Amino acid sequence: MERFRTRTALLALTAASGLLLTACSGSADSGDGSKAADRPDYSAGQPAPDQNPDAEERDDRQDDPDHLSTFALDVDTASYDYARRSLADGRLPDPSTVRPEEFVNSFRQDYDRPDGDGFSVTVDGARTDDEDWSLVRVGLATRTTERSGERPPAALTFVIDVSGSMAEPGRLDLAQKSLSVMTDRLRDDDSVALVTFSDEAETVLPMTRLDGNRDEIQDAISDLDTQDSTNLGAGVETGYETAVEGLRKGATNRVVLVSDALANTGDTDADAILERISGERREHGITLFGVGVGSDYGDALMEDLADKGDGHTVYVSDSDEARKVFSEQLPRNIDLTARDAKAQVAFDPETVEEFRLVGYDNRRVADEDFRDDRVDGGEVGPGHTVTALYAVRTEPGAEGHLATATVRWLDPETRDPHEETGDLETRALHNGLRTSPVGLQVAAVAAYFADTLRSGGDRRPALQGRPSLRQLADWTEDLARGHEDEDLRGLAAAIEAADGAHR
Repeated sequence: MERFRTRTALLALTAASGLLLTACSGSADSGDGSKAADRPDYSAGQPAPDQNPDAEERDDRQDDPDHLSTFALDVDTASYDYARRSLADGRLPDPSTVRPEEFVNSFRQDYDRPDGDGFSVTVDGARTDDEDWSLVRVGLATRTTERSGERPPAALTFVIDVSGSMAEPGRLDLAQKSLSVMTDRLRDDDSVALVTFSDEAETVLPMTRLDGNRDEIQDAISDLDTQDSTNLGAGVETGYETAVEGLRKGATNRVVLVSDALANTGDTDADAILERISGERREHGITLFGVGVGSDYGDALMEDLADKGDGHTVYVSDSDEARKVFSEQLPRNIDLTARDAKAQVAFDPETVEEFRLVGYDNRRVADEDFRDDRVDGGEVGPGHTVTALYAVRTEPGAEGHLATATVRWLDPETRDPHEETGDLETRALHNGLRTSPVGLQVAAVAAYFADTLRSGGDRRPALQGRPSLRQLADWTEDLARGHEDEDLRGLAAAIEAADGAHR
C-alpha cells in the first residue's frame, strides 16, 4: 500500500475568533453530496495549510472553501455492537441507531504509528466499479502504550444503573462481572469510586485506592442489586460530584456510566443532564465513558451524553465483549493523547468533482472552526485508530493531487495545538476495492453494510454502486478465511442475519 508519510508542526497558540460553540456545531458538508468547486451552501473557511513540496503550484486552488470537509474525531463503537445484538435477536436495527463511522471504527487498522505523542496520518483509496467514483480512506493513529506503567494513575468513578430494567440477564450481572475483572487488573496506584442510581443516586464507595482495598471494592460490586426507576440525570450528577470530591491531581479523572439509558425519571435530556455538571466538566476536565447494555437500549441518549461530555460510548451484550471493553478498551482510554481533535480534508477542485463523507453526521464541524480551539473536538487515547471514508467522484481523466488531510489537536496537559498532514495523489488510487489493502476492504464492507441498514424511506444511499448484502457477506467471509480473523467472522454473521431479515 502506498502511503504518504506525514510531517509534524508544533503551532504557537493563537487567539481564535468566532462564537463559542457547543460540541460538533456547524456543518462542513451535508452528507448528501458536495461539489468540490461549486457548492453555494458551504460556509467560508480557511483551508488546512498545505505542507507539500508542491504546495506553491496549488496555492491558487486552495482559497476556495467549497473543497473542505471538517469533523471532530470519534472513536465510538456502540452503534455496530448494538446492531449486531439486534440482528442476533432476529430484528433489524432502527435506522436511526446506525452510525456508519462507528461500524468502520469497530475494526482496528494497521496504520503507521507516530514516534511520539500525537497522530500519524494515512490517506489512501481505491477506484470502484462506478465510473469516476472512488472510496478514499483517511486514517489517523496514535502511539501505542508499550508498558502499562507509562500511563498516569487513574481515578475512575463508576456510575451504575440499578433500576428495575437492569435486572434482565446481560445487564447488571454483566456489569458486575466486568467490574470485578477490571478491579483485579487495575494498578495499585489507581483509584475507583462507585455510585448507583435508580429513583435516586447514592455514593456506595468514595474514591478508594486499589492498593490494600481490593476486597472492599469487590464486596461493594458484588452487593449491587436492582431497585426501581431510572433517574439517569441524578446518577450522572452524583457521579461527577463524587469524582470531584475524589479528584486526584496528576491522574486521569473519568466518569464511567454503565446503563441501558432508558431514563424515565428526572431529567431525560442530554443537554439538561450535562448542564447540571457543566462546571465540573469544564473546570476539572473530567470526561465521560459510556457503556451501554441491554436488548432495549437508549442509544440516542447515551450517544448524546458521551458526545457532549467529551467522551465516547461502547455497547456490550455478552461476557466476551464486556471483558474486551473493561480489560482492554477502558484501560486504553484511561490516558489521553489528544483533546479536541478535529480533522479537515481539502479536496483539490481541479481533480475532484464531488465528495461525500460517510457518517459523522453528529460530528460535523464548520470549516472556519477547524482552528478555533474553543470548539469541541474529540478526545483520543493512546493505541487508537480513527478512520473516515469519503465517496469521491473525480473529474474524467483527472491526474495529480487529489486531497490533503490535516488533523489538529490540543496537548492534554499544556493545551498547545499541534497539526499533522497527509496527502493523496490520483495515481496512488488502487484500481479496485477487491484488490486493495485488507484494511481498506474491511472499512469499505463495514461502510456498505451500515449504508444498507440505514437506507430506505427518505434517506438515500451515501455510497454509489453498493454491493448487495449477499455479495457483502461473501466478500467478508473471504476476508475472514484469508486472515483467520474472528472479528471479520462476526461481521460476516451480522451481514448474513441482515440479509435473512431483509428477505
